[in-house]
Amino acid sequence: MRRIGILGGTFNPIHIGHLAIAQTARETMRLEKVIFVPSNWPPHKNAKGIAPARDRFNMVRLAVKENPHFEVSDFEIKKEGRSYTIDTMWYFKRSFSKDTQLFFIIGGDMLPQLKKWKYIDDILKIGTFIVVNRPGQFKKSSGIKYFSVSMPGIDISSSYVRQCLAQGKTTKYFVPESVLDYIKKHGLYKN
Repeated sequence: MRRIGILGGTFNPIHIGHLAIAQTARETMRLEKVIFVPSNWPPHKNAKGIAPARDRFNMVRLAVKENPHFEVSDFEIKKEGRSYTIDTMWYFKRSFSKDTQLFFIIGGDMLPQLKKWKYIDDILKIGTFIVVNRPGQFKKSSGIKYFSVSMPGIDISSSYVRQCLAQGKTTKYFVPESVLDYIKKHGLYKN
């Protein structure tokens, strides 16, 4: 049976924390590959300050191109409108053979919110959640079945990267060089 991981997100921009989460989940859960799915328009976020979807897709593509176990999909961007996990899971369910097991990878901070996700019961029929926890994060009961994966703490966020860029501070080692070059070339995240 094939085991495929899906990591959705805004990736505004993608950073080493995203890559570490994907790699940790892939190795721990023996996933054949992890597909990164940048959202077009996340339902839980205001569009202000979010780079255009095509730019975020291009940055993810650059960040994952060196890893043969990582891919990027533009499904949510082509779909347009708000991005919901149920639509993405159905898309991948139809894209792979019936002997494929799908896993949706999230950070531990998202676990308490899962019950509020649109069509969560249907999502759980299509795939299983992998929750990646960092040291010091405590698990709140969600009432949802999931696999727990632990990884070393990398306390970095896209908002921190954007703040550094806006203030002219370095983001070297926070984002891959190819992504940083893309950000500079396209003038993204300027104050």
